[in-house]
Amino acid sequence: MQLMWLSSPTSQIRKISITARNVLLAALALAIGLLFLGFLLNWVGIRIAVESNPELARSMGGVTSEYEQKRVEAIYRDRLEQLKSVLDQNIQEVKKLESMKNRFMELATPAALKGRYNGKDDAKGGPFISAPLPPYFKVGFFRQPLQTEMNQTTEKAKGVSESLRSYETKWKTHLAWLEALPMGLPIQSESRLTSGFGLRNDPFTGAMAMHEGIDFAADTGTTVQATGPGVVVRSEWDPGYGNVIEIKHAENFVTRYAHLSKRRVTENTPVESGTVIGDVGSTGRSTGPHLHYEIFYQGKVLNPRQVLLVQTP
Repeated sequence: MQLMWLSSPTSQIRKISITARNVLLAALALAIGLLFLGFLLNWVGIRIAVESNPELARSMGGVTSEYEQKRVEAIYRDRLEQLKSVLDQNIQEVKKLESMKNRFMELATPAALKGRYNGKDDAKGGPFISAPLPPYFKVGFFRQPLQTEMNQTTEKAKGVSESLRSYETKWKTHLAWLEALPMGLPIQSESRLTSGFGLRNDPFTGAMAMHEGIDFAADTGTTVQATGPGVVVRSEWDPGYGNVIEIKHAENFVTRYAHLSKRRVTENTPVESGTVIGDVGSTGRSTGPHLHYEIFYQGKVLNPRQVLLVQTP
């Protein structure tokens, strides 16, 4: 079969032979062109998808560009830095709590036990009980996408941080309250308890009498310290107590220090726990050098051994 046409009245006759071979070659050329065009369009489409919608590209073909890979790595690094920052903060909070815990232990540990703990690893025991792991360290932790797990872990770490800060606030409040009370010993150096609180035979008359404090026998001149922060409300001579000092503390506590050989503070002087306020003596109604120590709460006398958090000798 042949096709013939004239391009103009003076032109030559043009003709094309349509044979099976020519048709096959044309169809083959068309197919190759369409395949190339399809490949080109697919490649361009994937590039556009990767740049504009990486998640869609990954779901369709699991491919990422170098740009996308760097972006993902940057996100992971940022998440890790956030997690590290939160964990570092948690460590600092734990250290603060440990410091306050040690202070609580110092206040509550009897004097007879202080200094006996040396931290060595000998002479320890007890049954083995495995420590429970946090839920995000159990099997299945990596079943979710890494970024999701990192976000969840960071949020959990932040929750722990908030909890630690809450404990720190509460502990600070309790510690400040305890440290404001007269809980220390009035004599830190060597002394001995010679008379307790309650009924006793009077050392001068032998008759039954009420002793409203405790007596610490020590050498004359031994320093006497305030057992808690407060303000001196009395510093004078008394016929029965000799040189006597009284300090008003928080929560309406008042402490009294009697039979002093010397008074080192005057009225209205603010003092801290451990401030030296006088020296042991035997002034007033006394049979020998000692400190007579009393505690009052809301105007009522208390047994000092019920208030002191350290055990008297």
